[in-house]
Amino acid sequence: MLCACSLGAAAQEFTVRDIRVEGISRTEAGTVFSYLPLRVGDRFDPERGVAAIRALFATGLFKDVRLEADGDVLVVIVEERPAIATVELNGIKEFDKDQVRKSLREVGLAEARVFDRSLLERAEQELKRQYLGRGLYSAQVTSTVTPVERNRVNIIINVEEGGPARIRTISFTGNRAYSDATLRRQLELSTPTWFTWYTKRDQYARQKLQGDLETLRSYYLNRGYLDFNIESTQVSISPDKEQIHITININEGERYSISEVKLAGELLGLDSELRRLVDVKPGETFNAERLNNVSKRITDRFAALGYAFASANPVPEPNRERREVAFTILVDPGRRVYVRRVNIVGNTRTKDEVIRREMRQFESAWFDSEKVKLSRDRIDRLGYFEKVEIDTPPVSGTLDQVDVNVNIKERPTGSVNAGAGYSSTERLVLQGSFTQQNLFGTGNAVTFEVNTSRATQTFAVTYVDPYINDAGVSRSVELFDRRSDLARLGLGSVDLESRGATVRYGVPFTEFDRVFFGLGYEGTNISLTPFSPIRYIDYVNKFGENSEALIATVGWSRDSRDNLLVPNRGIFTRAFVEWGTPALDLQYYRLTYQYQHFQPLGNRLTLAFNGEVGVGGAYGSKPFPIFKNFYAGGIGTVRGYQSGTLGPRQALPDGSFGDPLGGTRRLNGSLEALAPLPGADRTLRALAFADFGQVWGDDQNVRLGDLRFSAGLGVAWISPIGPLKLSYAYPISSKPQDRLQRFQFQIGTGF
Repeated sequence: MLCACSLGAAAQEFTVRDIRVEGISRTEAGTVFSYLPLRVGDRFDPERGVAAIRALFATGLFKDVRLEADGDVLVVIVEERPAIATVELNGIKEFDKDQVRKSLREVGLAEARVFDRSLLERAEQELKRQYLGRGLYSAQVTSTVTPVERNRVNIIINVEEGGPARIRTISFTGNRAYSDATLRRQLELSTPTWFTWYTKRDQYARQKLQGDLETLRSYYLNRGYLDFNIESTQVSISPDKEQIHITININEGERYSISEVKLAGELLGLDSELRRLVDVKPGETFNAERLNNVSKRITDRFAALGYAFASANPVPEPNRERREVAFTILVDPGRRVYVRRVNIVGNTRTKDEVIRREMRQFESAWFDSEKVKLSRDRIDRLGYFEKVEIDTPPVSGTLDQVDVNVNIKERPTGSVNAGAGYSSTERLVLQGSFTQQNLFGTGNAVTFEVNTSRATQTFAVTYVDPYINDAGVSRSVELFDRRSDLARLGLGSVDLESRGATVRYGVPFTEFDRVFFGLGYEGTNISLTPFSPIRYIDYVNKFGENSEALIATVGWSRDSRDNLLVPNRGIFTRAFVEWGTPALDLQYYRLTYQYQHFQPLGNRLTLAFNGEVGVGGAYGSKPFPIFKNFYAGGIGTVRGYQSGTLGPRQALPDGSFGDPLGGTRRLNGSLEALAPLPGADRTLRALAFADFGQVWGDDQNVRLGDLRFSAGLGVAWISPIGPLKLSYAYPISSKPQDRLQRFQFQIGTGF
């Protein structure tokens, strides 16, 4: 309110000898003086009095202001607005309360701030608007303001969210080429189905609808409808605010074919090379996605040459009578730029040098988009980070410089476990281990493992230094003592104990390829019982219970995967040779080859293939060590069959089959389709799979007809206690002697 001056002050003009402020308790008098447009010695008149009142009201600190004159003393009488004592939020579940409080604080509704009812009303309206955006049309937002002592107020914002409005119908008008059902399948929004209770696709949200409209536009543009247009959309809600009806009005237009695609602009002498990137041919149906991919390939090629801001814009020239369209791709490389700085953000534990040594885009060098992408993939393959993103903003004030900003989010790389393992094969696994994949942020890894399960006992320590020199040579050292009770694994009444140590080096010779070589000692003891398999008894009778081996290893790997833990694209290949040298008892060789291929299918689905081949043999007077045999069956090879039970089996006197013996040759593979579960971390993925595999002994011929197959569904998760994988498989082409196990799972151990 604006209050006029008192009659005494208004009836006369006077020179202000002094100014007195009354009614303030929290506000400092100096604050009032700083806003008052009158000073001692100024001439007071009614016009200046009105200006003074307006200036004090504009501060927002007072709800009443009066001016009076006490002789030639100007008296300023104010009534302060109350301060906010507390702000309480009740009933908010759809949004994070801390974020809501932060938003209120930013607009001035927070403890110790001056209370302004208009701000509170605007906050209520904004909160209602946010609920409408989430499809909660019945949400009610009310507030209560309660005065408390010392001219303060408590604010309580109560929310009744109600239930979300669900989509009852989605209909289209103007569609001739595709049916309503076909178009509905392209949308994220959906009418209620069996699974919408989980996916929530039947809950309306304005942002989702906008995304679906763009998806619909892309669907038509990718099928030749150059003139497609969404005329309008109607969203109506039932009187009870529980059902939504959506109508999308479209104009399909005509279907076009491509008559010509040509390049124009500054091609920098790369004419023939750029034309090879154009895979759209005359006569084909217009496809916007394919044409945009051509533009992207052209800009990527220029970006690899340092032209970070190159553009390639397709300009259509439609001929509506013939329903044809010609495109001219206007190419503008822009300026060639170089990198000013490489900035790393988000690493609180990992040292900068651990990340920078994976960078292939260097400072003060020409920008190269391929090297930037390679740098991102190499950093992500370390496995230390949940997220790795690289952006290349231009340097302000320049035309030929960019910065490379590496934004990372670290993930826990260390764990201390006790009793954290259980598997369908070994039952309860009591273990203790300490693992740190990024020791003190150096990139080095150390593992101490103690496993006391009934089937397998392990005492081991491993230390890996991935960079012992600037060339990127790695070194791993392992000391181990492992004991296995094969009877508990269902592989025969035999106890095996092996002790030893291994040193292995890895030498990179390309960005993706690495050669390994190493040397180790292994001593093995075989303990038999009267019920041990004949093959083990014969082996011990000929060569004794104890054996020693000096083992040389040589290997090669190629890794172009985009992520170590949850790859979506790339190839991993590994060939490995284990050779028992003539220096000690065992003289054998063991060759393994593995091939993995990950191919993204869309934004969420990944197709993964894994194939493995293993061959073993002896070259001296002794046979291949039976405890080095290959096994197959179970998670990691062929799901649906008991772990390690495929291949040769001990023949019993009654003609039946006993314990599995393993073999010297193995072939197995799997094909998986993986997709992250909605709303979950990217390391939690559902999968459908098909497996095959088999093991053959020395006296058997390798026949593909012996392969066992299975198919099923499963879940894979990199959990806090270790990798988890569970599956339900249906064995295919199984034989009566096979041991089946359809449901299998494993927690706390690798797979």
